[in-house]
Amino acid sequence: MHIQDGKISWTVADAVDYNGLPADRSKTGGWVPAALVLGIEVCERLSTMGIAVNLVTYLTGTLHLASATSANIVTDFMGTSFLLCLLGGFLADSFLGRYKTIAIFAAIQALGTGMLALVTKLSQLRPPPCLTNHSCVQANGFQMGILYIALYIIALGTGGLKSSVSGFGTDQFDEKDEREKAQMAYFFHRFFFFISLGTLLAVTVLVYLQDEVGRSWAYGICSVAMFVAILIFFCGTKRYRYKKSVGSPIVHIFQVIVAAIKKRNMNLPYNISSLYENTPEASRIQHTDQFHFLDKAAIIAEGDFENTGAAPNPWKLCSVTRVEEAKMMVRILPIWATTIIFWTTYAQMITFSVEQASTMERSIGSFQIPAGSLTVFFVAAILITLAIYDRLIMPLWKKWKGKPGFSNIQRIGIGLVLSTFGMAAAALAERKRLSVAKAVGGNTSTLPLTVFLLIPQFFLVGAGEAFIYTGQLDFFITQSPKGMKTMSTGLFLTTLSLGFFVSSFLVMVVKRVTGTDGGQGWLADNINYGRLDCFYGLLAILGVVNFVVFLVCALWYKPSNGNTKSGLQMENIGNGSLAEEKC
Repeated sequence: MHIQDGKISWTVADAVDYNGLPADRSKTGGWVPAALVLGIEVCERLSTMGIAVNLVTYLTGTLHLASATSANIVTDFMGTSFLLCLLGGFLADSFLGRYKTIAIFAAIQALGTGMLALVTKLSQLRPPPCLTNHSCVQANGFQMGILYIALYIIALGTGGLKSSVSGFGTDQFDEKDEREKAQMAYFFHRFFFFISLGTLLAVTVLVYLQDEVGRSWAYGICSVAMFVAILIFFCGTKRYRYKKSVGSPIVHIFQVIVAAIKKRNMNLPYNISSLYENTPEASRIQHTDQFHFLDKAAIIAEGDFENTGAAPNPWKLCSVTRVEEAKMMVRILPIWATTIIFWTTYAQMITFSVEQASTMERSIGSFQIPAGSLTVFFVAAILITLAIYDRLIMPLWKKWKGKPGFSNIQRIGIGLVLSTFGMAAAALAERKRLSVAKAVGGNTSTLPLTVFLLIPQFFLVGAGEAFIYTGQLDFFITQSPKGMKTMSTGLFLTTLSLGFFVSSFLVMVVKRVTGTDGGQGWLADNINYGRLDCFYGLLAILGVVNFVVFLVCALWYKPSNGNTKSGLQMENIGNGSLAEEKC
């Protein structure tokens, strides 16, 4: 509260307004400014998912690339998009703030999508149509180079946006105010709804426009929509609340590591209380016995304080709390590593599974279902799974076990199991498809086999995503330090990124190992002549092995709840606080 012109005005303690003054609660923040951010999220999901789920058909059908090459281009594009979230988060935390980060990267994505519309429009940027099945000319280096530039400009924009949009939306609410906390919960639910809406529009309307009207029109619409969303976003500039940048948590962790390495030859004191600590009592984290090497960063040594009475050099001396924060991040790494394989499985659903669909009968009456639109079963599976979990499983589990649903570790495990079954179902479906292709001839453009044979693999992996996505997000937020929740969400996004990159790596290895002089192995240029079922089977086996490793890591892991002396170190993740870290 402060007094201005003789009037009392309530302010938000940790936020400022457009002019850098303490944010007036009555004039800034709330639902209306937060809603202005949602338009950008819808457009981001629309363009990114619209490109991802149908790009493989453009690469194989128009640019005449091999199926394995096309799949890797898509997975590399998606992997880079998620990996760049770390860059966007670093810039937002350390330099730009969330508002400027959103504005800059939204403009970058709009430009990239506009460029992609131009690339798909100009005939000079694609090879001539095939005269026969054996006379196709692949896109040349120049044509592919221009396409790559457009795709990775979009990836850069996506990475910057994903790291800041949800956080900036929840910055408009004060968690310490009960009324605004309730509004934040409402924003959180709307945010999930708009993400689902954007994905649904992408895999239905946008994919249909790409196939029936033209890709350049579809991408052009996305670019224009993003520019409109940016203008709407700017309309709230004077009404937004802005949180000050507090530095990057990544830098804090590196400071602990560097300080510990510098003091690696020093002995830890017998009395742990002798270690350096300058964190306020209410926010301190109790010392733990794991990873003693990092404790050396808190040993007070000569030269740590460069000036008498000044704060220590953080690259030489770190507090016990800062060290414990680094330990907490180290503890979650094994769980983090074992979730990567799920997103490798997910990558097949928007690459090879779409290619499978493109060879099958997709007609319902006179309507032809676009191959990329089969991913709509992902959205359906997620919504159905979450509804069943919320309305049926949670009440039964609470009645039986006395707990409100599965723990985050259990949800991750269920997601891994479902994805493994999904790959097994995909292998069986592909074996059936290959038998039909062999019977009628591999060059047949449309096999006499319904595309709905692929529904089980889409539903199983989609249901797995519903469990693992919420489980991962819950796990990384609740088991990370309060000041590092943005970074922990970035770690979550890197599992998606690495999953796509692992997919590209596996495709490359399988292509090289199984290919022979007389054939193209499991991943042939034309999947009708390959053994995609064996590739799916390999992923199912890897899923089983990974699940066993996950169980070992889950048993080893020690939850971090209650590590603070005051019990305040972990934030309540219900409703609003979880929304702040949603990607």
